[in-house]
Amino acid sequence: MKPFKIRNIEINPPLILSPMAGVTDYTFRRLIKRRGGVGLVVTEFISVEGLTRSNPKSWRQMKFDEFERPIAIQIFGAQPERMAMGAQIAEEVGADIVDINCGCPAPKVVKHGGGSALLRDLKKLEQILKEVKKSISIPLTLKMRIGYSDSEINAVEVAKLAEDCGVEHIAVHGRTREQGYKGSANWDVIRQVKEVVSVPVSGNGDITTIQYGLKKWQESGVDGILIGRGAMQNPWIFRQFQDVLEGREPYQPSVEEKRAVLLEFFEMLREEMPEFAALGKMKQLAGQFTKGLPGGALFRQKLYHSQSAQEILDNITHYFETLQKGAVYGDGVVEADLEITSCYAFSD
Repeated sequence: MKPFKIRNIEINPPLILSPMAGVTDYTFRRLIKRRGGVGLVVTEFISVEGLTRSNPKSWRQMKFDEFERPIAIQIFGAQPERMAMGAQIAEEVGADIVDINCGCPAPKVVKHGGGSALLRDLKKLEQILKEVKKSISIPLTLKMRIGYSDSEINAVEVAKLAEDCGVEHIAVHGRTREQGYKGSANWDVIRQVKEVVSVPVSGNGDITTIQYGLKKWQESGVDGILIGRGAMQNPWIFRQFQDVLEGREPYQPSVEEKRAVLLEFFEMLREEMPEFAALGKMKQLAGQFTKGLPGGALFRQKLYHSQSAQEILDNITHYFETLQKGAVYGDGVVEADLEITSCYAFSD
């Protein structure tokens, strides 16, 4: 479990923030990067149709800070020429790596031939990879699923094709397109991919704990690990992984740090977007972040019904003050006055 290279770019530690549509935007990536332990960040997927037609949203999605480096800009589409143009734009704005999305299961992407639809059209995928490869000078990588359905698992074939086309790193999500995000990731297929190609391979799927991640890492023999939803639940998971890899006890954030990271995220959101949009993003993260915390379910209910920034801030302050009081008593259950207990005293 050592650092690896994508051409001349060292991924150290070998831990990657997995691209997630609507999640790994400029704000979320910075939040996670600041916690430490991230060797590579990847943008949420960006439409080449939007990029090449000067869509403002698509261009905004490419925004990043220098401290995020190394950074991969992920693009999606179905037209080889457009994909090549989109890749050139990504290189021009300063991306270290261009990543091709070959795994998104969303119907609106698949019906137009992009994302995981390419797993069923290897001729088109080959055309895209070859066109993109010759249009850029920075490394080209691929993010894929293991197949379109249980009866169409072709990850090994796709990986060999990608390597032949000059792809320099392959990230494999261990689910099929039909699975979406249900069921369990198939790490056996990820292992098979690692065994048949010479380029670095990283695995993705269900990594929400250090123990599970290390187990799958060792069993599959992959070079790196991608973490997606696990980072929403625990922004310190990359730092904790790095601690274990380097022989330290994994870092454990305090209740106050957990409160502070939510407030930090909300402050960054409000700097980047209108309040209404910031409220939605905040609810999205808090829904994952408070899973497993005492009283988290009731806290989320209150947060989801918040209609203003001040209401969200008040609810966060109230909840975490209550958690801290519970921590003083040391029994894992929030003990406070009756009014607070009625809101937050029950574990998820």
